[in-house]
Amino acid sequence: MPGLAAWTKSPLSLRILGACAVASFLFFGCAAKQPKPVARTPDTIVLLPDAQGKTGAIIVSGAGGERYLSETRQAVIVGEGSAPGEPFILPEKDVAALAGPALRALPPPPVQFILYFEHGTANLTRGSRALLPKVMKAIKERSPVDISVVGHTDTVGDRPYNYRLSLKRAQAVAALLTSEGLDPSILEIASHGKDNPLVPTGDQVPEPRNRRVEVTVR
Repeated sequence: MPGLAAWTKSPLSLRILGACAVASFLFFGCAAKQPKPVARTPDTIVLLPDAQGKTGAIIVSGAGGERYLSETRQAVIVGEGSAPGEPFILPEKDVAALAGPALRALPPPPVQFILYFEHGTANLTRGSRALLPKVMKAIKERSPVDISVVGHTDTVGDRPYNYRLSLKRAQAVAALLTSEGLDPSILEIASHGKDNPLVPTGDQVPEPRNRRVEVTVR
């Protein structure tokens, strides 16, 4: 009988040990999958000028505190759950290291050309016609998504007449661009007539600077 007891006890012990081993394995496996907390690197926020070189202003806030930034390359450091630190001027080399890749990835800012016309016609002035190669050069360099061609007039004449005239001017410029091989589908043509003058005047004033087409390359 002792032999029988030893035989029955052994399988039971094996089953218990096996269960413990499985439990230990599962516990270990679950423990291994738990993500370890990662310390977050503090954020550096820096104020940079826009494409025209103008610097605005921003307010950086966090954890009940805030800082006002209004100078070029002025920066603050903000840690997780902390108020922004004292503002400081970030050296240019540090700006290049911090924001250089992001800035280089940005598309170039839009560029605008103003082409002027002879009074009461859709004929470009000699100076504006000479500007067309420069317009085409900018278009080819930027590979734009779209180009807007917006016609304008001075205030001489009534509104319907000027709307038609400014539309003719925009269409004339568009035709010149497409004659150089530009895809017409990327052109957006619009007419503003005597509205939105470049130089505000009274009605019926023949202001040459308002007789124009604005070409914006994006």
